[in-house]
Amino acid sequence: MNISYQVKVNDQLELNITTADIEALDLITTAASTYHILQDNISYNADIVEQNFSAKHYKVKIDDHIFSIQINNSLDQLIKDLGFETSNSKTVDKITAPMPGLILEISITIGDVIKENDPIIILEAMKMENIISSPRDGVIKSISVSQGEAVEKNQLLIEFEE
Repeated sequence: MNISYQVKVNDQLELNITTADIEALDLITTAASTYHILQDNISYNADIVEQNFSAKHYKVKIDDHIFSIQINNSLDQLIKDLGFETSNSKTVDKITAPMPGLILEISITIGDVIKENDPIIILEAMKMENIISSPRDGVIKSISVSQGEAVEKNQLLIEFEE
């Protein structure tokens, strides 16, 4: 299946790239986030210097130049076209349990200043450990559960200050 991606580089250049294009790259992984690319007989060294997987945004250093890259698939484009795109400011004020389970670990305390994607709670459900991360930057207002407590789906776990 040949999937198409819309790629925006430095908020200027827009490209459509398919999985076939990606598979045709002459690319070698040289380290965890470093690659060697050969394109049209020209050698490039690429390093992913920053990544936000959930936002599909990356900063890539190719030779001595840094590029800001935004990647969207067809679903992302459809959501945008339908007007359901989320804004950049998140107004989440609480976190609830996504499923019933057991609280294994709580990584924060009341008053902690946390960043988006910081791990907050580990919830065991169906013999799997699920890390619940912060959906936004903020300050912890309250913690409604304790380690070892069994929780139900949609039960309040954490509240953020406004």
